[in-house]
Amino acid sequence: MAGNGTGRSGLLAELSVVSRRYMASYALFNQAVADRIGLHPTDLQCLNLLTLDAEPVTTGRVAELTGLTTGSATRLVDRLERAGYVVRQRDEADRRRVLVATVPEKIAEFGRMWDSLAGDWSRIFDDLDDTELAVIVRHMQRTVEFSGEQIARLREGRG
Repeated sequence: MAGNGTGRSGLLAELSVVSRRYMASYALFNQAVADRIGLHPTDLQCLNLLTLDAEPVTTGRVAELTGLTTGSATRLVDRLERAGYVVRQRDEADRRRVLVATVPEKIAEFGRMWDSLAGDWSRIFDDLDDTELAVIVRHMQRTVEFSGEQIARLREGRG
C-alpha cells in the first residue's frame, strides 16, 4: 500500500485515514449485529466484554468495563437481563453483593450467530508472518489502553 507522501509522514497520514475507515466500518458492523439481535450497540459490546470474564461481575465492574456511570451501567444490565443474556445473582461469599452472570445458552446462541457472520476471519492474516501479527496484536493492545484513557478524559469533561 502506497503512502500519501514519502516516508514516515506519508505513512502516518495514510494511517490516519485508514484508521478512521477501520473504526467506522467496525462501528457500522457492530450496529448491524446489534440490530440483528435486538440490542443497543453498547449493550452488545458490554455482552462481548462480559463473555471475556470467567466469573460473574458486579454492576460496578460493568461500569468500569464500559466507561459508563453506575446508573447507566445498571440500566444496561437491566436491558441485557430483559433480553435474557444475563441474570443477577447474589454473591455466595458476600450475600449483600449482587453479581451479573451471563446465561450460557444465550451466550452459545450469540456465539453461533457471531461465528456465522465472521466466517473465516483469520484468512485476512494468511499472508502475514508472525512478526507482522505481533505488531497488530501490540497495536490493538495499545489502542485499547489509549481508548480507555480517552474515554475517561471525555467522561471527566477534559475532552
